[in-house]
Amino acid sequence: MPLAIVQAGRWVRIVTVNAGHRLQSRLAAMGLVPGVEIKVLRNSMNGPFLIEVKGSRIMLGRRMSQKIIVM
Repeated sequence: MPLAIVQAGRWVRIVTVNAGHRLQSRLAAMGLVPGVEIKVLRNSMNGPFLIEVKGSRIMLGRRMSQKIIVM
């Protein structure tokens, strides 16, 4: 399922990133690679998408969050 539909408060694991090389590299630099567990802190229709990865908080755009596949 895409990260964009995960409810706030849930922990998920990244399975893959369905994006081009540039976006994959950018996300990898933030620690968002397959196998990493992340927690969704905020997912509302208004405002940014906020996650926690390895103790750091990261804000993602809605389109970015749709390209990250989790389970």
